[in-house]
Amino acid sequence: MADRSAGRTRYQWGLLLLAAVLLVAWLLVDGGGQPDPDPSGSGTTSSSPSTPPTQELTSGTTPSSEPGGDAGTDPDSGLPLVRVADLPPEAALILELIDAGGPFDEDRDGVTFENREELLPDEPLGYYREYTVPTPGSDDRGARRIVAGEDGELYYTGDHYRSFSRIASGA
Repeated sequence: MADRSAGRTRYQWGLLLLAAVLLVAWLLVDGGGQPDPDPSGSGTTSSSPSTPPTQELTSGTTPSSEPGGDAGTDPDSGLPLVRVADLPPEAALILELIDAGGPFDEDRDGVTFENREELLPDEPLGYYREYTVPTPGSDDRGARRIVAGEDGELYYTGDHYRSFSRIASGA
């Protein structure tokens, strides 16, 4: 009977050790336990990037005024400028809906963007609104958004608020 009890104890300790190893591995893979931006698309994030944001908009798309060109930098925000033509085609449709006041497909479209990442110019809460740019093939809202300011300025993020580009007016 003692051998059976000792075997059960070793088995329980082995399971506990395995659970601990899996937890440590998960924390290491998950960026050291640092919270990621909210994947639910609720418009809130729990951390700011620790490295400079990249300017990647979508696969193979960079801010430019023409292929291989540079649209420059927005003097107000310091962000790179991007033309509508250089954004995903779905972004142009969302811009038209923003101008028309809707209707929007996502319930969260038009909610306050809180600018917790502090990448956009500092404005009072409620100044910015966010809108989903659909991602073909995605089962959820995806990472692409347009953020609109009360004064009409527009920003694009293709990586769920890790970086932004200012959408050039009249572009």
